[in-house]
Amino acid sequence: MPDRGSGPSRPRINLSRPSRRMRTLMMTLGALAVLAILFVMFAGFWTDWLWYRSVHYSSVFTTQLWTKTGLFFVFGTLMALAVGFNMWLAYRLRPPLSAMSMEQESLDRYRMGIAPYKKWLLIGIALLVGLISGASASGQWRIWLMWVNGVSFGEKDPQFHKDISFYAFDLPWYRFLLGFGFAAVVLSLIATALVSYLYGGLRVSSPGARATAQATMHLAVLLGVFVALKAVAYWLDRYGLAVKSSGLRSTDSWTGLRYVDANAYLPAKTILFAIAIICSLLFFATLWRRTWQLPLIGLGLMVLSAILIGGLYPAIVQNFQVKPNEQAKEAPFIKKNLEATKRAYGIDRATVEDYSGNADEPDAALRQEVDRTANIRLLDPNIVSGTFQQQQQVRKYYQFPETLDVDRYQDQDTVLGLRELNVDGVPGEQNWINQHFKYTHGFGVVAAKGDEVVDAGSPDYTESDLPPVGDLGPYQPRVYYGEKTTQYSIVGGPQKEIDYVKDGGAEIEFSYTGKSGVSLDNPMNRLAYALSFSEPQIMYSGAIGEGSRILYNRTPKERVEAVAPWLTIDGDPYPAVVDGQIQWIVDAYTTSNGYPYSSRTTLGDTTSDSLTRVDRQRELIAQQNRVNYIRNSVKATVDAYSGEVKLYEWDTEDPVLKTWKKAFPGTVLDRSEISAALMDHLRYPQDLFKVQRELLTQYHVKTANQFYSGSDRWSVPNDPTRERGDQSAVPPYYLTMRMPDQKEQVFSLTTTFTPAGRDNLGAFMAVDADARSKDYGSIRLLKLPSSNPPDGPKQVQSKFNSDKDIAETIRLLKGGDSEVEYGNLLTVPLGGGQLYVEPVYIRGKELNLPLLKLVLVRYGDKMAFESTLDKALDVIFGERPPTTPGTEEPGTPEKPDTPPSADQSLSDAVQDALDAYRAGEEALEKKDLQGYAQAQEDLKEALERAGRARETGTAGTDG
Repeated sequence: MPDRGSGPSRPRINLSRPSRRMRTLMMTLGALAVLAILFVMFAGFWTDWLWYRSVHYSSVFTTQLWTKTGLFFVFGTLMALAVGFNMWLAYRLRPPLSAMSMEQESLDRYRMGIAPYKKWLLIGIALLVGLISGASASGQWRIWLMWVNGVSFGEKDPQFHKDISFYAFDLPWYRFLLGFGFAAVVLSLIATALVSYLYGGLRVSSPGARATAQATMHLAVLLGVFVALKAVAYWLDRYGLAVKSSGLRSTDSWTGLRYVDANAYLPAKTILFAIAIICSLLFFATLWRRTWQLPLIGLGLMVLSAILIGGLYPAIVQNFQVKPNEQAKEAPFIKKNLEATKRAYGIDRATVEDYSGNADEPDAALRQEVDRTANIRLLDPNIVSGTFQQQQQVRKYYQFPETLDVDRYQDQDTVLGLRELNVDGVPGEQNWINQHFKYTHGFGVVAAKGDEVVDAGSPDYTESDLPPVGDLGPYQPRVYYGEKTTQYSIVGGPQKEIDYVKDGGAEIEFSYTGKSGVSLDNPMNRLAYALSFSEPQIMYSGAIGEGSRILYNRTPKERVEAVAPWLTIDGDPYPAVVDGQIQWIVDAYTTSNGYPYSSRTTLGDTTSDSLTRVDRQRELIAQQNRVNYIRNSVKATVDAYSGEVKLYEWDTEDPVLKTWKKAFPGTVLDRSEISAALMDHLRYPQDLFKVQRELLTQYHVKTANQFYSGSDRWSVPNDPTRERGDQSAVPPYYLTMRMPDQKEQVFSLTTTFTPAGRDNLGAFMAVDADARSKDYGSIRLLKLPSSNPPDGPKQVQSKFNSDKDIAETIRLLKGGDSEVEYGNLLTVPLGGGQLYVEPVYIRGKELNLPLLKLVLVRYGDKMAFESTLDKALDVIFGERPPTTPGTEEPGTPEKPDTPPSADQSLSDAVQDALDAYRAGEEALEKKDLQGYAQAQEDLKEALERAGRARETGTAGTDG
């Protein structure tokens, strides 16, 4: 047979070389991927730093950065060392020889498998738990800064006589340290047990001793440390009783000690603390006695004590001492809760006065008193945004917010909004250049008198048109920063912006000259923003050149939250013209969840009402949603042109603000820096008011017995102007008015209460909202009698709707394609009773143009519905007979000519309205502002004639 081994050798395929190439390729790709991820992370970090530097709050960025970094490394290192050291120690204390058993033979395979990697495995596990712990600790940067910078409140709690700062600043940090300690011990116990089991120090099924002496001592020390930490927890729990939330018969948000806490839980925690100390010493004694007997006995005693002393004994006290006479037992503790809650929410100085609710007889003298009592606002800022949009939008790429704002100009209530940018309305192609370079800003303020309208029910504008004209004087009208401005823009470079369009259609160009935003001159910056915004064109676009700046984070709330991440931001920033600049004014709050005995509230729920349910942009931005202390400590401004953010100290006594000022020095300006022009526009914030009114539903009482019985509780009524089934709370209303104990009218924020479970009026609340007033922030409550009470808002609205004459008029107004919308139902205390005023708006189904057509007024049992407020008041107070709105006034001479038929008049008016609407659209297409304005006037006049013709025709048919 031929020798197969002597034949020619066949070539061998070397498989190792491609494998090495593939390995090299994979390593290269992996390294590139890691570098790419790191650079993307760096881009986010770099753009954040550039933004903070651009707004001159780089210290906020660096303080947060170094604090988070320090916490990450310190606690990450501590955790890694704790777990790593205990794993290493368990390995060092392993027995030299493993017992011969099936259990150990099966573990040998694992020991041999990890032997070459045991060092790296230990380091890897330690690093992993260190990274996780460090990341968790870095999120506690606020707690750390408050602890290290905390200042005294100057008040002590009534139980332990410790300064409030201990509960607000110290206790949260101690609890974090305690939680970290528990985590470190538990992880060390688990790691030690696993290593000891793997290397024979612990055995489960082997004969003989289950643990070596070394493993026993190691685990005993760790368990001793755990029990010692539990002792510390028991001691801190004693103080935690002062800020513990629990239920009481009258409220679910009760905070602080009750009778059972002071007389059962408090001594129980002290006893358990002592038992835990003894138990931990028994575990440590295992180092000498080397037996589990005593530690296990001590541990069993501690568990039994926790059940009997910490659970059973308080239950016995509650059921056999408290329940039989709960009101008397709890009274001293209720009193402490009342006092602390009122102080923590700033309602301790609220005055409650009895108010008869019985209306005086309407007469001419009382009619004159109306004008001295209130400047009643007819223009509802929550409705007339559509009117502003239709009459003052001018171009489709402008928009107004869904809810306008109320401010004061020349001491007159004024409804106003900014003509902000709407990129969805940009004409032509929706491309990147148009959206981010050409159309970059809004233009101008639109303002109208709050208590007047012009013909056909349109607002009486005091500032309007484009370019703006009116009573506000010269100011910078360009709005680069606003509530609706959420996209980024690149300005100041070679690409010119569209400023506005003149009459006749000529486009005026503009180039941003402000210092806001981040420069894109640097290629590094352009690359970073291209990655951060996922927009590669930023890197290579020719529209970006020398002087180009990128603007982002453009809403006022975003900017204030970013520069002051320790503040809770009010949901309703509002614009004001101050010293020739449009300034957004933003109210901001300091909060705490650690004020002893003060009941907690949930900000998201408390500040919700019928407006926030519709417009989510009005929701506040809360750093802590569950709080029991709040102060309007900061007033912030954001310049609508330059984006400059300024924080002004408002509450100079707030210890929480003082603490944050220490943590972020130089970020908050002194109150004395507020200019007189800015002070004219500062007002009491709505969200704080809503929190306070919710607390006052229970905490308006003065005695513990009243609070316990709950018989005098109030409720915030639902908005009566909303559809049935909508359970949203009525929003508070700004109104210039005079309370019975005041001599002059004051810009105020008002609301009503109803008794719990009932719809009649329970109380009226007003706060002095004018920052210039010496009584700013003074809360006044008028309490109505519980017997024979007056009607509440829901009942008044129901009587408006059910009145035969009013219902018929509303039905006529709804005829055709019109819709009726009720405005804010305002309440004004007058002559012992309440004057209710509600504007009624008409809007076409195809045209969002709400116009004021009726004013409903009620005083006592008398109601009126007229085309103007003055007429309605004259009817109520007997100055004139009632008329049907929309008809000729009594006494008007008849025209000699025979009028056309109602049907013909209605047909002609409708045709004229259609012609005017088409003319307006054509004028818009041609960019003819003057033609558009004339068409709007023609449209309003035609709609009025159509309404009159419809009423005349319907009346004739009924006759």
